[in-house]
Amino acid sequence: MCLLSEDELQCSICLDVFTDPVSTPCGHNYCRVYLKECWDSSSRCQCPVCKTEFPTRPELSVNTAPEKRPSKPTKVLCESCSEEKLEAVKSCLDCGVSYCETHLTPHKTAVKLKKHKLMDPVENLEDYICQKHERPLELFCRDDQTCVCQFCTEGDHKTHSTEKQKAAERQAEEFIKELEQEITELKRRDTELEQLSHTEDHLHLLQVRVPLFLHMLKWVKLCVSLSVDVTLDPDSAHPFLILSDDEKQVRHGDKLPDKPKRFDYCPCVLGKEGFSSGRFYYEVQVSGKTNWDLGVVTESSNRKVQITASPEDGYWTVWLRNETEYKALDSPRVPLSLKQAPQKVGVFVDYEEGLVSFYGVESRCHIYSFTGQSFTEKLYPYFSPCLSEGVKNSAPLIITPVKHQK
Repeated sequence: MCLLSEDELQCSICLDVFTDPVSTPCGHNYCRVYLKECWDSSSRCQCPVCKTEFPTRPELSVNTAPEKRPSKPTKVLCESCSEEKLEAVKSCLDCGVSYCETHLTPHKTAVKLKKHKLMDPVENLEDYICQKHERPLELFCRDDQTCVCQFCTEGDHKTHSTEKQKAAERQAEEFIKELEQEITELKRRDTELEQLSHTEDHLHLLQVRVPLFLHMLKWVKLCVSLSVDVTLDPDSAHPFLILSDDEKQVRHGDKLPDKPKRFDYCPCVLGKEGFSSGRFYYEVQVSGKTNWDLGVVTESSNRKVQITASPEDGYWTVWLRNETEYKALDSPRVPLSLKQAPQKVGVFVDYEEGLVSFYGVESRCHIYSFTGQSFTEKLYPYFSPCLSEGVKNSAPLIITPVKHQK
């Protein structure tokens, strides 16, 4: 039987195991329903991964390969059985060995062995043991988004925030469950709003919109749990940008002296802290502005030459021009049609998944997502208030706290 890796079994749109998989002419695989939704919501018909653009919606070929998985998990055998090996019932993280019921007996009777960490039998036990200290990976490091052992917290992870792995797993499972419920509800809401757009029954409209609004507050709660405190880095600011004393606001202003880290051509500035793992979210107030750029950039992005903002050059950004022209600076650039001009923009990044997404905070609407990216260095929040012309576009960009309003 042909066995595929987890990545090969995963749809790059829904990030889950394939359901009804299909292939595009360029050779990439997706769940049929999610690819259809992706194309239905865009004016362009292109591959979400390689960005190959199709003049008309292509015919999709049915792909059964991603569904070729083993029907049953492989049995883990006891490593202490000398002749016929019996099926293991537990794996010991301290011993690094899997045991059958008979050979597990000492762990139930001997005082020292009773303290060992037992778990359901697994085939690759070494994945659960710290390679540096040869101890069980019982803790989860929030800073580095990785599992560590007790000895790790006394060394490289001494100043990091850690918690019991089980607690982190429970929290992650709850978060995934909330997201799944949110996805289901958003699909239902989309259908309901489409129906409401054609109604003239204003009383019915009011009765439905209120509970929909209350439900969307759950999304704010999720954002709060992933929010980070972003401050602006004055050393990176273009010489014509003025930062507030609390380093939360930036606007176009007077010339400042040059610095090695400063952007020379583009009126932009970076956040002080970069991120090389995990997920993070922040919000920026853009009200009163006719032009702005927001997103994330790589640490090595060139700051001394004229910028070509694209993922190939280490820029994942969207912009506003002339008050109404929104565009995602992808390759190629993608014009965006927004029903409501955002007053505040949320930026979400999942480093490991290669995802950068933008949202309209007040309307709870998705603006654009860069998917299937490959990040190899630190990413920094990126802000450009653009040039002001007298009073026009003179309002600052403001990094605002992410709040859960009850």
